[in-house]
Amino acid sequence: MRVLVTGGAGFVGSHLALRLLAAGHEVRVLDDLSAGRNAALLEGNGVELRVGDVADRHAVDVAVEGCEAVCHLAAVASVAASVERPLETLGANLVGTVTVLEAAAAAGVLRFVYASSAAVYGRNQELPLREDARPMPLSPYAADKLAGEHYLAHYHRTGALSGHAFRFFNVYGPRQDPKSPYSGVISVFLDRAAAGRPLVVHGDGGQTRDFVYVADVVDVLARAAEGEGGADDDPELPVTNVGRGESVSVLELAEAVAEAVGARPELEFGPPRAGDVRHSRADVTLLARRFGGVPATPLAAGLRATLGQYGRTTGR
Repeated sequence: MRVLVTGGAGFVGSHLALRLLAAGHEVRVLDDLSAGRNAALLEGNGVELRVGDVADRHAVDVAVEGCEAVCHLAAVASVAASVERPLETLGANLVGTVTVLEAAAAAGVLRFVYASSAAVYGRNQELPLREDARPMPLSPYAADKLAGEHYLAHYHRTGALSGHAFRFFNVYGPRQDPKSPYSGVISVFLDRAAAGRPLVVHGDGGQTRDFVYVADVVDVLARAAEGEGGADDDPELPVTNVGRGESVSVLELAEAVAEAVGARPELEFGPPRAGDVRHSRADVTLLARRFGGVPATPLAAGLRATLGQYGRTTGR
């Protein structure tokens, strides 16, 4: 099977491309390389890389030709960027999604896997967050991701393609760039701790997140592209949380990072970030039902695996 991965030179996308390749699929990546840093890695492993913008219909038409599945991950994955530049991020996050959907449907693509976000839940604090919980997005990024789900649902209901939307919780792992303004807290904490620098906590550190290791995430996405998860037989678009179903506070994360590094960095506290939610935890009932289990990598093991990219191993 030939699979197109949009945003495949990025953090999650590069892991997915290599996971699909290892499963024996032909993999093509479309990425504008504005944030993706893994082009050489992909090409060195035999992935076909096409440089282009997902909002450019011609570029997408060319990229999707001959593909049986599309995994759409291309996005400006930053709440802060969407607050600061909502029109620019709309183009990447929503216009790009509709462009890829139109091209995929026109090309006769069978399956469409969409990377949505737990950000769509926003203010909803009825934890754990179920897929049927009321969306209450707090940022343009979250609104764009939710709108993308609705567009995909239209194409799925009309039979233009078989879709599955996945609401990512806090994904982390190797190749997440700690220097990027869009990076997650784990990569930033590990990078600073490994360098002996203080950890910067936005707010009081009591906010909680559901951290999920990238290899577990891309395993689910790859299996969905291969036809698992029930999307082909469901008249309504399946939407599935991808998390571990566990809450970890930022202060607890700082402790876990200190344990992984074998040192105890100082903490510096700053103001909360605009658009951030206070608490987040996935209900993983549907994930377990549709894919036979939940992500298995515990936080400590995921931190140790991620730490290797900073040239440090645990001091214990």
